Amino acid sequence: MSATPQMLPNSKQTATPMEISNSALLEGYRPENHGSAWQQDLKQAIRTPGELCERLGLDPEVGNHAASEQFPVVVPESFLKRMKFGDPGDPLLRQVLPVVEENVSVPEFVGDPVGDLSARTEKGLLQKYRGRALLIVNGVCAIHCRYCFRREYPYLEEPKSLEDWQPALDAVAADHSLSEVILSGGDPLMMTDARLAQLIGRIAEINHIQRIRIHSRLPIVLPSRVDQPLIDVISGTRLQTVFVVHANHPAELVNDCADALRRLVQSGIPTLNQAVLLRGINDSVESLELLCKRCVNLGVMPYYLHQLDRVSGAAHFEVPVEQGQRLIEQLRERLPGYAVPKYVQEIVGEPSKTPLL
Repeated sequence: MSATPQMLPNSKQTATPMEISNSALLEGYRPENHGSAWQQDLKQAIRTPGELCERLGLDPEVGNHAASEQFPVVVPESFLKRMKFGDPGDPLLRQVLPVVEENVSVPEFVGDPVGDLSARTEKGLLQKYRGRALLIVNGVCAIHCRYCFRREYPYLEEPKSLEDWQPALDAVAADHSLSEVILSGGDPLMMTDARLAQLIGRIAEINHIQRIRIHSRLPIVLPSRVDQPLIDVISGTRLQTVFVVHANHPAELVNDCADALRRLVQSGIPTLNQAVLLRGINDSVESLELLCKRCVNLGVMPYYLHQLDRVSGAAHFEVPVEQGQRLIEQLRERLPGYAVPKYVQEIVGEPSKTPLL
């Protein structure tokens, strides 16, 4: 199933997903920030399956260009360097390389598998669970994971300026049952420090909000983003900050990525990891055990192991629930309890993530 066509701003032409992605990335760049190390790293990211295969010494036919037209390739250099040269089965490569299976329509694999659109109460604001609300702060990521559950999300409909966010912030301010705001996307760390500080500052002005949670893959795939100015921004208000990263395989948690995670943890910010159970990537007890150990050794607590969200184009990643349950039982035999993630699934309409064990 292909991504839903959308309209580019101030245009009457239907936009392709590639155009949408490029438009969003360009919007995120501002001249005064072009000197930032992480933005320079992002500008050098690989953006075609052919280039990705060439850099790894692989036959270009390994990647599928039709799939990349529907959901573009974006792979930062740091993440590429952690892949094995000449190995088409590398678990990091498999997460980002478009393949022909993505073009196969599979029943029950849909564009909005977790009910985001039905949970949207204001533009940019999702409310699914009691006590917390989620803001879709942008539609831009530093990497395009092929199993992304929001790969068809209508990001262009969401707020762009701080003024556009006011209705969502007013709704949060009016709901005194809320104590936590989650920043998601896209990826919230694709915002500049200045814009991120403005948004967090506005949230901190809402007295009944006590915590801000940031969900980001950038510490894993673009570690240069985690610098002291960013840490100052996300920890610089009265709000308790909780940081949730996303690593699926132990080979991700090395070198500059490990350094970035240490910086987060040593700054005093509670840092958790959530992974997705993916066929051919981390569906073995050895892989998951090492992932959890490396997280704990870096001070990052294993949080969730997600059953795959059934988004269009990702059916080839699905692992049977029964296999996932066996893997968690095996992890319990090998690891201390605090190092074993909760195995969960997001089911539309349920009041929380559903435990699968």
